[in-house]
Amino acid sequence: MKTSSATCFHAARRVVVKVGSNVLTQDQGLNLKALRAISRQICYLIDHGLEVILVSSGAMASGMKKVGLSRRPEDVPQRQAVAAVGQAGLIMAYEKAFARYGKQVAQILLTSDDLTSRQRYLNGRNALHTLLSWGVVPIVNENDTVMVEEIQVGDNDNLAAMITLLMDADLLVILSDIDGLFTKDPRAHDEAELIPEVSTFGQRLEQLAGDIPGPLGRGGMLSKIRAAKKVTAAGVPMIIARGNKPDVLKKLFAGKPQGTFFVPRKARLASRKSWIAFTLKPKGALTLDAGAVRAIVGNGKSLLPSGIVGVDGEFGKGAPVRIVGIDGRVLGTGLANYSAGDIRKIQGQKTSRISDLLGEKPYDEVVHRDNLVLNQED
Repeated sequence: MKTSSATCFHAARRVVVKVGSNVLTQDQGLNLKALRAISRQICYLIDHGLEVILVSSGAMASGMKKVGLSRRPEDVPQRQAVAAVGQAGLIMAYEKAFARYGKQVAQILLTSDDLTSRQRYLNGRNALHTLLSWGVVPIVNENDTVMVEEIQVGDNDNLAAMITLLMDADLLVILSDIDGLFTKDPRAHDEAELIPEVSTFGQRLEQLAGDIPGPLGRGGMLSKIRAAKKVTAAGVPMIIARGNKPDVLKKLFAGKPQGTFFVPRKARLASRKSWIAFTLKPKGALTLDAGAVRAIVGNGKSLLPSGIVGVDGEFGKGAPVRIVGIDGRVLGTGLANYSAGDIRKIQGQKTSRISDLLGEKPYDEVVHRDNLVLNQED
């Protein structure tokens, strides 16, 4: 049975709402009117039984006004400093807005390190669960103050997708400055038409989205498509809607169609497998022969050393790695039980020879099925 947007909104109990910088900013800094309107709607949803996690942009705009800048700095230390100044103003604005409706807020600043470390991932998950149980609204943003490329989440669309998977949310709502995904950029083409629903992803879809960031944000429509691809593959629906449309959240949850709805896969991916597939950054790749591909894709088996014909990259035990067919097609992602150097020693060999080649055999499998997620896995 096909999943409809109305069904998803009716059934949702925990929701991630991401608000983009172009919704929350104006020439003079933060758009307090928009911020207050979104806060009011979130309070309405909470009062009607929903748990809501807010992923919010806007720190840069808030900081730029405070330090007197007219444009976003190009220099990384300056951007980090502006974000540090702006975070205080942003959270203060939210605190005042939510307090009007008797709600408290909490600020959560994350880097990708916090999400790729399993222990820190679970710690963050537990903290967010606690805040929700207290009725406190978590407001999440990337920790731009300490951000460097190695620990950068990328943009708040990706961060929202990762938080959605982290918290087993039922739905991701991205509020943008346009109504959704169009056949062309509606800001440049009058004939552009809204696409109300997307059920498949491909190169054509990414071409439609383009990569047109706003003046303050890092993401554009393309980053939203990639976020949708991530969460729907894990079985979670997503919608893009115009954030400054009056009562857009209330209308969505009342079953009134808005924006572009992204249909999820039928089966929900388990939390740990979502973490492996969509949060971890692969450190290398293992290339498999045709027999190994049949075993893991067709028969649901673990990956044994005998089926490995190539190892790319340098990584340690427990590292995430891409699983690749002999034709170069990426089949999925898994956690390696052995380091890259050790896998090179045992590749193509039977499991009975692991002890002879390495001096020990802690595992028969190079990647266990429980730690392996295939791209087409249901």
